[in-house]
Amino acid sequence: MSINNKVVVIMGASSGIGAATAKLLANKGAKLSLAARRLDRLEAIQRSNPDATIKVFKADVTDEKAVQTVIDETVASFGRIDVLFNNAGIMPVNNLDQTARNEWQQMMDINVKGVLNGIASTLPVMKQQKSGHIITTSSVLGYEVLPGYAAYSGTKYAVRAIMEGLRQEEHRNNIKTTVIAPESVKTELFKSINNVDVRNSLETAMQQPNSEMLGLDPEEIAQAVAFVIDTPANMAVNEMIIRPTGQAV
Repeated sequence: MSINNKVVVIMGASSGIGAATAKLLANKGAKLSLAARRLDRLEAIQRSNPDATIKVFKADVTDEKAVQTVIDETVASFGRIDVLFNNAGIMPVNNLDQTARNEWQQMMDINVKGVLNGIASTLPVMKQQKSGHIITTSSVLGYEVLPGYAAYSGTKYAVRAIMEGLRQEEHRNNIKTTVIAPESVKTELFKSINNVDVRNSLETAMQQPNSEMLGLDPEEIAQAVAFVIDTPANMAVNEMIIRPTGQAV
């Protein structure tokens, strides 16, 4: 099956990589269920793709009942789920000596628990189908740690561990797993940084034409997501690291 007519659920679809992926897959004929906290953003995507089959849901990935509703209503409408894309995430970065307990909790709830909620709701459907594909957005910082990013990196290392465990547990049920690990991408993720000095520094660096922090466009990451979805049934791209060509980290 190509992307055309595949049923794809995107959690965290209101902006950035999620929104870009939704638009690309809609153009390729996928049947989409889009979920995020900002329903108006999802409805705008729906309106801008009038010929596509798109359902939208207001859902917070930390709310297991809301995530379950997205999955249940998708199955009720389309009869199956071919792909789940866990894309919701935040990145409030700080040195550990700032003791930013609220930020730590939010990152654990969204970046880790949100992924687990998506898997828990979708896995029974895919196991019954004996097929499916679960994709999760991680980060290059799920492979290495930088000063100021320890807690964030911890959540992204956790995502890699969860997805590798899922691969080992479910490959016999023909369920694919993919970790998409981008470096700098021009999204709203930096807006979740509460440390004003850090946020301004990163945003300024990404705007410099010769900076190695010059980020990729969300549409470029969306192309990578579409690629892994469109692989043959017997082929799984388990991890994909994507960096701007000129970036060292």
